[in-house]
Amino acid sequence: MNPIGTFEMRNHSRRRFFGTAAMTLAAAQLGLLYPANAQPANPVDLPATNPGAKTSFGSVKQIDAGLLNIGYAEAGPANGPVVILLHGWPYDIHSFVDVSPLLASAGYRVIVPYLRGYGTTRFLSSETFRNAQQSAVALDIIALMDALKIQKAIVAGFDWGARTADVMAVLWPERCKAIVSVSGYLISSPAGNQTPLPPKPAFAFWYQYYFATEVGRAGYVKYLHDFNKLIWQTASPKWKFDDATYDRTATAFNNPDHVDIVMHDYRWRLGLADGERKYDDLEKRLAAFPVVTVPTITMEGDANGAAHPDNAAYRDRFSGKYEYRLITGGVGHNIPQEAPQAFAQAVIDVDGF
Repeated sequence: MNPIGTFEMRNHSRRRFFGTAAMTLAAAQLGLLYPANAQPANPVDLPATNPGAKTSFGSVKQIDAGLLNIGYAEAGPANGPVVILLHGWPYDIHSFVDVSPLLASAGYRVIVPYLRGYGTTRFLSSETFRNAQQSAVALDIIALMDALKIQKAIVAGFDWGARTADVMAVLWPERCKAIVSVSGYLISSPAGNQTPLPPKPAFAFWYQYYFATEVGRAGYVKYLHDFNKLIWQTASPKWKFDDATYDRTATAFNNPDHVDIVMHDYRWRLGLADGERKYDDLEKRLAAFPVVTVPTITMEGDANGAAHPDNAAYRDRFSGKYEYRLITGGVGHNIPQEAPQAFAQAVIDVDGF
């Protein structure tokens, strides 16, 4: 994950863990607790929905964009304001299967792409390095926007998707009307990840250290289905998803580049795999942890089992209009699939900032 997916410990000011109780108290004092099944402030009459009510997007479209032929789902009016929804590891577009119709019903054009290494997205050339650097993944989405002739969009995501939204917002703010980022500011650098962690937080990143070895790679290949299911269970310990829900997403891991992309992502983060020189300038900018200036809502689930920072640790990374929301009711790492109404509402609300 960008963790369990995806939060990375970095050698950056005020990156630290806080207890859930402290987080809850602070959010309550600010009036920013949102039960997963409740209508937040400023409702726009979203239709009621139960998580898991939808199971399919219907057809998936394909388009050449940059280095990839990207598979994506689309919903809503073609002339509506655009929202791009981004998944992480080990998830796929089905994380947004209930969010997408909610936003479409509110008049948004919703684009939900498979990231490189997932689902029907393919590299156009067998010669292209299977790179998962944060800047490369963000450039995929910029290329998708260009291919679809989208100048500006709200970008919302979790895990790798939240990191990608953060990266897009700091490198190409002119393309981002606003962002919704689960777990906040997830930009990292290999150099910033070299500080040894105490045992307890290090344990939370066991899968990254496992992937650093060839035995770990072989284990991921051999036990792919069960491995990623375990990540779902530990990242969202109170989410009682059924086998059918997981299996719909698990088909996306059959992508021929999936293992290479996952391995490169986590090895690169730890400085164990090299990136490509053409991204050096972008990564140098990101290594300075630039401030996000576009309007932003960050979110956290009150039962997120993945490693994640307290919202106070990254508050100073957002200088534009900003709000933090703690989603209560046993919601874990995969907020859009576990609490689709709250996630869709955040997208609509940040559009009004």
